[in-house]
Amino acid sequence: MEVPCVREASKACSSWCSNPCLRLPEAPTPTSEFTRTATTPKQDFFSAICSSIRPDTSFTNHESLPPWRELYSDLKNSFRQYSNTDSVDQIRSQEYYHLSLSNHVCLDYTGNGLFSHSQQQNLYSGAAIASTSSSPPPPQDSTASEVPFFDISYKSVNLISLLRYGGEKSEFELAMRKRIMKYMNISEDDYSMVFTANQASAFKLLADSYPFRTNHKLLTVYDYKNEATEAMIESSKKHGARILSAKFSWPSLRINAKKLRKMIRKNKKKKKKKRGGLFVFPLQSRMTGATYSYQWMYKAQENGWHVLLDADALAAKEMETLGLTLFLPDFIVCSFFKVLGENPSGFSCLFVKKSSISVLNKSSTSIGVVSLIPTGNLFRQSTISETESKDQIVTLGMLFRREEAGLLSSSFSSSEEAFELQEVKEDGSKTQEEPSFSELLKSDKRVVSNDASPSGIRSSETIECRGLDHADEVGLIVISSRNRYHINWLVNALLCLRHPHSENGAALVKIYGPKISINRAPAVAFNVFDWKGDKIDPILVQKLADRNNVSLACGFLQHVWFENNYKEEKQKILEKENTERREVEHKKKGGQFDSEISVVSASVRFLTNFEDLYRLWAFVSRFLDADFVEKERWRYMALNQKTVEV
Repeated sequence: MEVPCVREASKACSSWCSNPCLRLPEAPTPTSEFTRTATTPKQDFFSAICSSIRPDTSFTNHESLPPWRELYSDLKNSFRQYSNTDSVDQIRSQEYYHLSLSNHVCLDYTGNGLFSHSQQQNLYSGAAIASTSSSPPPPQDSTASEVPFFDISYKSVNLISLLRYGGEKSEFELAMRKRIMKYMNISEDDYSMVFTANQASAFKLLADSYPFRTNHKLLTVYDYKNEATEAMIESSKKHGARILSAKFSWPSLRINAKKLRKMIRKNKKKKKKKRGGLFVFPLQSRMTGATYSYQWMYKAQENGWHVLLDADALAAKEMETLGLTLFLPDFIVCSFFKVLGENPSGFSCLFVKKSSISVLNKSSTSIGVVSLIPTGNLFRQSTISETESKDQIVTLGMLFRREEAGLLSSSFSSSEEAFELQEVKEDGSKTQEEPSFSELLKSDKRVVSNDASPSGIRSSETIECRGLDHADEVGLIVISSRNRYHINWLVNALLCLRHPHSENGAALVKIYGPKISINRAPAVAFNVFDWKGDKIDPILVQKLADRNNVSLACGFLQHVWFENNYKEEKQKILEKENTERREVEHKKKGGQFDSEISVVSASVRFLTNFEDLYRLWAFVSRFLDADFVEKERWRYMALNQKTVEV
């Protein structure tokens, strides 16, 4: 399988990276400030991040924060090539304008967005897409955004049969599969793909079919409690699996390499060469932003393990850094949601390497497999005025695009030319019955195209997923660099918040895992502490954030390994944290309770802008006011709403 983007990634690797396959690249332009930043030592990057928010500055009053535009200018001055990411802001203002109109900051999404808000509004309102539009259209009727692009239908099938023979698939599903595999940089020659309801369904499907009776072990690498992993573990236990988990060293939360290497390695004393089992690996933590070497996949494969790559934590386009020609994991799971900033419903995809299908057991009916069904509104019809030019793009039904190089239009950004599917009678009037999806694809008469060819439709078309198109257009280099600047600025900003009048300038926020680092992933786990040093309940922080139009996630760090020199800190961190939960856990299972740390988490996406980061920072800074929580409680009551327990 040829992966041309791997060559691009390798060329862009910087001098501080010992292995070109193990790090995200900076821009490859040798004359740019981008490259200068990437090729200087890590401390230079650290200094630049710190200078973007005024060196050696602490903020003790939420009312004294500098204006966001001032700090935005400081960030641009610290990293001059940050301006290369301005195209993302343009895409956001034109295609995701609802994020600004709703005044909502979305920092709790995982997976990949399929469509844009503008595409959704145009699809269901029947509005024309102007190829030269430079400003967002006015907001549409709110009922339009409630209509989904597609529905999901559960189906009873046998997973093995579905992987081997494909089963029945609509043209819609075939087109969607083709588009997703192209985006994921996965070859249809190497992998089969199944749609599942969510990540947990995909994990459980695999656990139900994997031969744990002979390949006894399930080894997971997660520093946080993951619902999908929990579902896989429970199912695996029922099939005789022995459960193993990687440990993460405090305070960096890096993988404890010595322990993981020991768990992966074959037992040389045993004469029979048994496979190790199933190795579940996410490459990075979507909770803490810790990153892990790709070499762990190779190490596992070398020792007879099947590898499941969890791609949900990866940022857009990061699949292009994997070098699948080198690793080719046996299984890959990735999730997709519809539109960023709206109901994050969608589906997951389970990719199975064709040479690994024979490994799976022939289980009975597999639960969790779904079909994608296009909604009726996808086929609204319209007529086109004779005065409209040939190169104008009109969309009133399902949007497609033709992929031939000669058909690129001058529409928004670098999207390819779209055309409308419609039913027209011989006399030119609309039909009474809505045509089926199959009929729409097969009938040349129902295609409106600006192409001179009378046939209208070409042999290569795919559903237009404008959310994926935007990521493809921006590219790996810009996305990874933008995320790196944003997440490190946010970490630095949070660490600059200090309680006033405390003896030692007690920090308001504690970051778990990597701090400022050129290698960290775009997620951060943290907790807020009051002036006495007591942790504020993460669920309360999440609720108050939501009330301030900032969406955050909550979770539990787990499998944390404390060395002997951190015994005192371990007791301080875990004593109060586990007291209540240990009692509940013992009542349920009576087993040993694994140490957990509850945290708040923010995940940065490439469509996140600087104002989003500033608004999160400004919200967290309000906890510098010792009475903030109490004031919010009374304000909530004054609005005649139910009291939130604080």
